[in-house]
Parts: sequence; structure tokens; C-alpha cells
Amino acid sequence: MAVDRTDPEHRFAALVEELKDLPGVRPPAAGRRRFGADALTADGHIFAMLSAGRLVLKLPRARVDDLVAAGAGAHFDAGKGKPMREWLALDPAADLPWPQLAREAHAFVHGSA
Repeated sequence: MAVDRTDPEHRFAALVEELKDLPGVRPPAAGRRRFGADALTADGHIFAMLSAGRLVLKLPRARVDDLVAAGAGAHFDAGKGKPMREWLALDPAADLPWPQLAREAHAFVHGSA
């Protein structure tokens, strides 16, 4: 089944399906309504989530800085007015592979847990 690349919810659902069997991964919990409820976690730590139609990933600071400098996104701000150094909010127009970036994020989080 082809993924609608214009619909972030469908893309994220496909991403969840693709990554759900990685070590330590827990898919989003249906019905939960708190921060991180709609996120992919590894060993209890969020590594990928959808926020305001953008894929948000936890990556090493240098990787995030490189992606931001390349125009692929911005440092994620969780609404507290302070961008988070290890979090990237991917620009919806960026033509980067979500699964590859999410696997990088998983490796980063899973390896540091």
C-alpha cells in the first residue's frame, strides 16, 4: 500500500508500522492523552513523534545542527520558548526519508538508554 506523502498522520502511521518491531520500541498508546502519548518510544524514551504535522526526532545535537543548517527543519520547541538542542522538527517540505531518520533517532535513544 502506498503512503500518502502529503498527509503527515498517514506517514507517521506507516512509520509506526515499519518500526514497531525494533528493539525496545513501543508504539503510541491508543486513548492516552498526555505528552508523548502519540510518540514512538524506545526503552521508555521518546525518539519520534508527530507534532503540528511535523515529524519530530531525537538525534545527537551535532546531527540536529547539521540538518537545521541544511534547511531540513528547526530545533523543536515544546512550547516553553526554548528550542531543544537534541530535537529536530522536520520541515514538511524537506524531502528526507522518514524511516531512515527515525531509525537514526531510535539508535541514538536505544543506545543511550
